[in-house]
Amino acid sequence: MLVELKVDDEAIPLSAFPQDFMGNVAVAMAQSLRGVGGDWKEINIRVVRD
Repeated sequence: MLVELKVDDEAIPLSAFPQDFMGNVAVAMAQSLRGVGGDWKEINIRVVRD
C-alpha cells in the first residue's frame, strides 16, 4: 500500500511505519462506511482548516 502525505502542497516523506499506520486507519474508516466495498482502488482524504 502506498500512502502519500502533502501539507500545503509540500510532500512529506514517510517511512514504512507511518505509511502502514495511516493507510490501515484510512482503509478501516472507509470500509466501515455503508457503500464502500473491499474492491476499492484508491482512497482520498482531504483536510482543510477553517
